[in-house]
Amino acid sequence: MQIARLDDINLHYRVDGPDDGPPVVFANSLGTDLRLWDEVLPHLPEGLRLIRYDKRGHGLSDGTAPPYAMGTLVRDAEQLLDHLGAKDCVFVGLSIGGMIAQGLAVKRLDLVRGLVLSNTGLRIGTRQMWQERISAVGAGGIEALEEPILERWFSATFRKTDAFRAWRNMLVRQSTKGYIGCCAAIAGSDFMASTSGLRLPVLAIAGSEDGSTPPDMVREMAGVIPGARFELIRRAGHLPCVEQPEEYARLLTGFLQEIGHI
Repeated sequence: MQIARLDDINLHYRVDGPDDGPPVVFANSLGTDLRLWDEVLPHLPEGLRLIRYDKRGHGLSDGTAPPYAMGTLVRDAEQLLDHLGAKDCVFVGLSIGGMIAQGLAVKRLDLVRGLVLSNTGLRIGTRQMWQERISAVGAGGIEALEEPILERWFSATFRKTDAFRAWRNMLVRQSTKGYIGCCAAIAGSDFMASTSGLRLPVLAIAGSEDGSTPPDMVREMAGVIPGARFELIRRAGHLPCVEQPEEYARLLTGFLQEIGHI
C-alpha cells in the first residue's frame, strides 16, 4: 500500500512497472476503487509505468465531508502526478474518472499527452437526478439504489456470473460520504466549453449496454474534440474494462502505439 500525503488529503495509489516507463494513469468510476483495472493490466505491453489511485472518499484514500467540487478531484489527480513526477502521461478515466481527465487536461497540459475518455460525457445526468440520488443514499445507504445502479453497470449476462457478486459488494461497502461527495461533483460539472478547446489525442470508449453513459453520450463528447476517435465495446455495460478486459486492453494498446507513447 502506497499513500501520497497531499495538501489536504492522503491518497492511496499503486504503481506497477518500471519507474522510467511511459506513464499511463487510471482514474476510477463512482463507487469503485483501483481494482477496477485489475483484469486489464495483464493484457497491456510490458514496460509501462501503470499508475492507479483511489479518488477522494473511495477505496483506501481519505474521505472528507461532502459535497466535493470537481475542481477538488482534479487537483487531487494533479498533485498526485506531481508527487510521483509523472509528466506526459496518457490518462485513462472512466465515468467520473473521465470528467477528472477532461479537467486535468484543460488545467495541466504538461502532465497529459493523451486521453482515454471511457464511459463518460461532457455532463452526466442532471442536477435534479443527482440530488435525488444523494437524498436516497443519505436516507437509506447505497443499498437503497444498488439494483438500478448495478443494472446500468453490467450487462444481463455478466450479472449472472460469480464475479458479479464481488462488484456488488464493492459498491455497497463504499463510503457513503465519499459517494455523496462525488455525486455532488458530477452534478455541478459541464465540460462542453472547456473540452471543446482540447487539442490532444483522444480515444473515447463506450459500452453497448451502458445505462449510465450510453454510447450516444460518449459519441457526442468525442464529436467536440477535433480528431478524437470513438470505439464501441459490445456486450458490456458501464464498466467494459471488467466485462471485456482483453478488448479494452487491445483498444488502449492500439491508442498508445498510434500516438507514439510506446
